Amino acid sequence: MTDARTEVLARIRSALGADAQQAETSVAREYRLFGEYAPGSAALADLLEERLLDYRAAVRRTTPEQLADTLREVLDRVAPRGLLVVPGDLPPEWTGGREVLRDQGATSAEELDQVSAVVTGCALAVAETGTIVLDAGALQGRRALTLVPDVHVCVVRLDQVVQTVPEAVRRLDARRPQTWVSGPSATSDIELERVEGVHGPRTLVVVLVC
Repeated sequence: MTDARTEVLARIRSALGADAQQAETSVAREYRLFGEYAPGSAALADLLEERLLDYRAAVRRTTPEQLADTLREVLDRVAPRGLLVVPGDLPPEWTGGREVLRDQGATSAEELDQVSAVVTGCALAVAETGTIVLDAGALQGRRALTLVPDVHVCVVRLDQVVQTVPEAVRRLDARRPQTWVSGPSATSDIELERVEGVHGPRTLVVVLVC
């Protein structure tokens, strides 16, 4: 696939000639790189919550001391019965005392489809776009964990929240597999009827730890 891509791009550059070289070296970089608020600012918590609610996600705020109790309450509401799946390194206190399947990389899609919910952390969050970014790092697990189950409960610490997309990109490792999530999975059919849960979780609950 990489060789074919390289060949196609080479042919395009050859056809365009010098114009292609000029285009590659004159990419505009005048876009806004930073927001008005520093990462982790209290104002970003308000902005992130507002945007997440616009996307029909649910948001619960809590403190580090109350996180375990908040997660228990959230799970009792959105997934009152059944098995939870979690990354192998998720703290036990984040599971609300529920029966859990700790994924070590071998859980099949069929098994994931039978669980009630998944609980994870995140890499960071973008306040302006209401986006949660996952990169398969600590407390996140594999990409499949957050795409197959119908409910995703995601813990976001305030110090992980930045204001703009460029700030997020600067913090992320481009070599890691990234999933950018803005609200529950949703699409529209030919008659513009919104349908949720098609390409990922139907329910997204963000627990914001301030």
